[in-house]
Amino acid sequence: MTTQYRITLLPGDGIGPEIMLVAVDVLKVVGKQLDIRFEFQEALIGGAAIDATGEPLPPTTLEMCKDSDAVLLAAIGGYKWDNLPRHLRPETGLLGLRAGLGLFANLRPAKILPQLIDASSLKPEVVDGVDIMVVRELTGGVYFGQPKGIFTTETGEKRGVNTMAYTEAEIDRIGRVAFETAQKRQGKLCSVDKANVLEVSQLWRDRITQLATEYPDVELSHMYVDNAAMQLVRYPKQFDTIVTGNLFGDILSDAAAMLTGSIGMLPSASLGASGPGVFEPVHGSAPDIAGQDKANPLAQVLSAAMMLRYGLNQPIAADRIENAVLQVLDRGDRTGDIMSPGMNLLGCQAMGEALIEVLSVELTQ
Repeated sequence: MTTQYRITLLPGDGIGPEIMLVAVDVLKVVGKQLDIRFEFQEALIGGAAIDATGEPLPPTTLEMCKDSDAVLLAAIGGYKWDNLPRHLRPETGLLGLRAGLGLFANLRPAKILPQLIDASSLKPEVVDGVDIMVVRELTGGVYFGQPKGIFTTETGEKRGVNTMAYTEAEIDRIGRVAFETAQKRQGKLCSVDKANVLEVSQLWRDRITQLATEYPDVELSHMYVDNAAMQLVRYPKQFDTIVTGNLFGDILSDAAAMLTGSIGMLPSASLGASGPGVFEPVHGSAPDIAGQDKANPLAQVLSAAMMLRYGLNQPIAADRIENAVLQVLDRGDRTGDIMSPGMNLLGCQAMGEALIEVLSVELTQ
């Protein structure tokens, strides 16, 4: 029996359209193999939307995204739009998309691919085998807490204020995503906070500890954020799944990403309580190489695999795509950003063809 999904594609700017084409081709092949039918619909976001409509997130785009099973996003932004007012910048469209879809959980994997281990700035023995998932709360904490602003005191001095705040409900919902993510992985969850000095972190720790009683198959530990940053560099293999708030997650997910040494290989997912999630590469739009067939499409392809795993509950299809990526790397196929001596330099389109070739061979074996 065929399973059918409606997927909204947001190619965006720069290299976005090129890498999106590769991901869609891969999804079509895997879908045909596993009797999964994708109905793709495309919409504008970011700079492309600004040029066409005057705004970074047209209402039609948001409605199309809401009326889909998942959203696959490529990249937004570029020098062309950097000097626009903040409310008209491409990044504002992305924030509006997250808000409009109620996306509160950001999943950022940092997995060392053995073929690319030399790309890491850390010693191979430190990073070999690292496979971390950072679950970051996306819509609360110090970025959104009130009051916030720059105020003038009674003495005329300016005072900047931001408020780090979380409710029990906000902590519980990100906690549940983290525990359920850990269940799909190695069953280990580390909650990162600063409970020794922050009351908001004490509430975070209390709620996460209480939630743990509902997930007896997950081993929970706690760590202060300063120690967690140090441990990520010292001994990253101790971590499986990490859950933390918005500010700490913003910092730690970037630190974890750089363990791999290759940001062009990293996907991400943003999920809500219900409705479609958004799946996108961590890298930017790389306008300097746009249209030159130089882009690395693998992070986009791996984002499609995350969409299958976490958005559509199709783990077999996700495994098939992730294995294909490993196989092309095993063959020595590389794009320019991950090229090393003795490997085969491919363009964006050729890398897509290599993936489809591997997927087709896998089916006949």
